[in-house]
Amino acid sequence: MEESFLLNNKISSMLSMVSLLLGSIPVGFLGALTGLGGASILIPILVSMGIPVKEAIACGMASIIATSSGSAVSYVRERIANVRVAMFLEMFTTVGAIVGATITTMISPLFLYFFFAAFLASSFLKSRGTVSQSATSSEWPDGVSRWLNLQGSYFDEAHGKRIDYKVSHPLLGGGGMLLAGLAAGMLGIGAGAFKVTVQENILKLPPKVSSTTSNFIIGMTALAGTSVYLYSGFLNLTLMGPMAVGTTIGAFLGGRVLNKLGNRTLRVLFSLIVIFLIVQMIYKGVRSL
Repeated sequence: MEESFLLNNKISSMLSMVSLLLGSIPVGFLGALTGLGGASILIPILVSMGIPVKEAIACGMASIIATSSGSAVSYVRERIANVRVAMFLEMFTTVGAIVGATITTMISPLFLYFFFAAFLASSFLKSRGTVSQSATSSEWPDGVSRWLNLQGSYFDEAHGKRIDYKVSHPLLGGGGMLLAGLAAGMLGIGAGAFKVTVQENILKLPPKVSSTTSNFIIGMTALAGTSVYLYSGFLNLTLMGPMAVGTTIGAFLGGRVLNKLGNRTLRVLFSLIVIFLIVQMIYKGVRSL
């Protein structure tokens, strides 16, 4: 009888891990396409399964490392992501992530739901022109951009041509990315929505470059935040395995598809996902009052 009970528990545990792995694949796929990072969707799922919100945030942040790595491989190989821009901005996001993760370990879980929703809502501060903007950038780079050689180019399969662009206001963008890293560390979501917004509106990167560069940056930001959660004891290693594998597979597939889609399609998909997440987290926050 005892052996049968243990076997049933083992089978149930394995099925749960397989379900979590399979459910993580489309999450990683969408996260790679939009630049949000899969944890934005995974965290609400984990919370709905009864996982404490701080533990869900810690596990979500750990899965971001895998998601970023999976999609970044394709983006770097296709030369869509701007590695120089990513390395520059990571200096700001890493500091922010460490501070943000430290704050989360000390505050009430209730505040995290509403902060999650408010942060996602900030992605709609984009100008309307971001949705329909041309794939090229007309901004002239400032002295810092020229000194760091941040300009770039890539071949856009949807437009069938090479796109050249310049980067503007890198220091101001770094300040925005510091805030993005702070939120990423607090919420475990990668803060891809805000990072994409900063890169498009301040640095003036084309949509595909901002999305792919965001995925590149997210991994380093998540690594910094995860170290804090691991030290604080919030990291559930059992959940990390299937989540990491599933999101990595999905992110890899998303990286292969992104360059075949138009900018408007990506922007609409981005908006729909963000709206869904905002509504869901506000609902959970209200129920916790």
